[in-house]
Amino acid sequence: MTDAAVAQMTEHLTCNQEVAGLSPAGGTILTAMQPAFLPWCGLIARIAAADKFVLFDAVQFERQSFQNRNRIKTATGVQWLTVPVKLNGHMDKPISQIEIAPGNWARKHLRAIELAYAKAPYFEAYYSPLQAIYAKDWRYLAGLNRGILDWLLACLDIQIPIISASEQGFEGSKSALVLDMCLKLGATGYIFGAMGKGYADVGAFERAGVKVWFQDYQYPAYPQLHGQFVPNLSVIDLLFNCGSDSLKIIKGKT
Repeated sequence: MTDAAVAQMTEHLTCNQEVAGLSPAGGTILTAMQPAFLPWCGLIARIAAADKFVLFDAVQFERQSFQNRNRIKTATGVQWLTVPVKLNGHMDKPISQIEIAPGNWARKHLRAIELAYAKAPYFEAYYSPLQAIYAKDWRYLAGLNRGILDWLLACLDIQIPIISASEQGFEGSKSALVLDMCLKLGATGYIFGAMGKGYADVGAFERAGVKVWFQDYQYPAYPQLHGQFVPNLSVIDLLFNCGSDSLKIIKGKT
């Protein structure tokens, strides 16, 4: 990816001042995140700014996190959509091995989405494909989240290789794990989420020749149903309301 392309794609990213500058032309920008359910615009922005994306499915599952739940906006306010999971032994399992618990959660989700967005301008364009994803017999949460992510990226015309950490041999923890991932995948730059500032060893990345950015995502306002604008929802809220303009909005180009 060229310097100009990286600069254009990272408008919602604040470069770390200690390692300011962009990766050289031809370099590879990497980012990573645990599998997220119906992810928010900030994750999509980070993926769109990178050349490769790693699904961190080899780390421990976190309860009450966005790994198995997210929010939509309804006529009565914000509503959580949660995928129930089997918690027996979950402390000893990576996300890739967390199983979905049986129940009628999929039907409830789809009904809630339909009630919330049936009058949205682009509901017809996206609801049926989303129904098809929900209709599959998913055993593992990571598989469901990957299926949804693949669909979202296709809707937004974002083409990027996705690598599952569980299929790699990454070593270390926290910052060292991220750096090991970068080196093994040949990355010259890495985009951390905002929380990365709390654990990233920037000096180690500098010494390894890997430039670092920390995301500081400014959530964009866009037309929504149901009254006053609410930020930080699942990206499906944006898709149903704004359709093919969604990626421009995510990147702050409206």
